[in-house]
Amino acid sequence: MPIPLTVGVNAQRFRSTIERSAEVGRGREGGLPRLASSDAGLEVKVDRVGNIFARRSGQDDSLPPVLLGSHLDTQANGGRFDGIVGVMGAFEVARTLDDLQHVTRRPLEIINGTNEEGARFSPPMLASGCFAGVYDTDWAHKRQADDGAVIGEELRRISYLGPEPVGGRELDSYFEPHIEQGSILDAERVQVGTLMHGYSSHGFLAKFHGETAHTSPWSMEKRRNALLAAARLLVEVDGIGWDFAVGGGKATAARLSAWPNKAGILSDWAQATCDMRHDIPKAADVMAERVRRAVGAVASRAGCTADILDHWAWGGRIFNDELISLVRGHAAALGCRHRDLTSQAGHDAYFLARICPTAMMFTPCRDGIAHHNVESAGLEDLEPSLNVLLHRAVSRADRR
Repeated sequence: MPIPLTVGVNAQRFRSTIERSAEVGRGREGGLPRLASSDAGLEVKVDRVGNIFARRSGQDDSLPPVLLGSHLDTQANGGRFDGIVGVMGAFEVARTLDDLQHVTRRPLEIINGTNEEGARFSPPMLASGCFAGVYDTDWAHKRQADDGAVIGEELRRISYLGPEPVGGRELDSYFEPHIEQGSILDAERVQVGTLMHGYSSHGFLAKFHGETAHTSPWSMEKRRNALLAAARLLVEVDGIGWDFAVGGGKATAARLSAWPNKAGILSDWAQATCDMRHDIPKAADVMAERVRRAVGAVASRAGCTADILDHWAWGGRIFNDELISLVRGHAAALGCRHRDLTSQAGHDAYFLARICPTAMMFTPCRDGIAHHNVESAGLEDLEPSLNVLLHRAVSRADRR
C-alpha cells in the first residue's frame, strides 16, 4: 500500500549525511575535489568498473530492482552537492523506509556510478557507459590519467575492482535526482524540475603529431608545432559555439595539453579536448561534423598529422514518459512548485536510459553555480524533491 503523503524524509539527517560526505577529500573552502576511483541494512556490491550498488530487499527479490542514485566523484574544484545529492538522497529514502518498516514489493538499489565527471579518466560517465553496454569493460580498464595512472589498476589498488559482472541484468527502472546546475529553478523559486530530455552532446579528444625543434633558428616553413595545431582547433571550437549560440548551442574549448610544452622548443605532440551541445539533435550533429573537419584543417596548416582518439555522444529525447508523469504527479500531490526542464549537462541517466525506463529530477542550486567550491543548496531547496523521490520510488517499486 502507498505511504501517506504526509510522510517525508528526515531532512536534518540527510543534511548531516551530506556534510559527512563532504569531509572526505576536502579542497578549497566548502569544496570537494574527489576525483574518481551500512546502517540501513543494505547489501553492498561492486562491479568490475567500480560501480557501487547497495540493495534493499523487497517482498519479491526475484523482481527486477528499481534503481536510484547518481555519482560521488567531483570535479577538481567541485562542490559537495553535484551528484552527491542523488546518491545520499537515495540513501535517505532507504533509511526513511526503514523508519516506517515499509518493505517495497520490488527491491530498491542505490547506485554510485564511477568516474561520472571524467575529471581524471576520459570519457565522462565511463562506468555507467560500461554498465549500459556502450563501452567495453576491458577498454575502460585501460583509460589513462595525466599522471600515468590506469583506471583498472587504480580500482584494484583501492580494492574497488569488484567481482560483480558489469550490467547484463534486468532492471525495472532508474531514477536520478540531481542539482540543476543552472539558475532557472532558483530564479523562479521552483522546487522541483522534471527533466523532459537532455541536450544532444558530442565530445572529442584529438591528438596532433609534430616534431620538436629549437625555436630560435628553426625557420617558419619547417615548423611542425603540435601545440599550435591543438590551440587553433580550440579557437575553431569556440567559434562554432558562437555560430550556434542564438539557438542555445554551445561549444567548449575544454583542455589543452602538450609535450614538451616548454619555452625554447616546439611541441612534439598535443591533445585538445572539446565538446559541443544543442537542444536540436541535427544542429548538434552539424557542430560535431564541423569539429571533425577542423581537426584535419588545423593539422595541415601547422604541418602536423592528427588523430581523433575519442568521440563520445549522448542526450536526446531519452526519458520515459510514464516516469516523467509519475514525477509530475507526486510533485503536484505534495504541493511542490514544479516545472519541466531540459538538461544541458551529461548524467549517468543518459546511458541507463538505453537499457531501462529512466527519468531525472532537478533540485534548485543557489545562483545555478556548479563545478565550483561555493556550490550550495539549502534544506529548503532539497527537501521537497527528496520527498518526491521517496513517494515516486515507493509507487514504482510497489506497483502490481
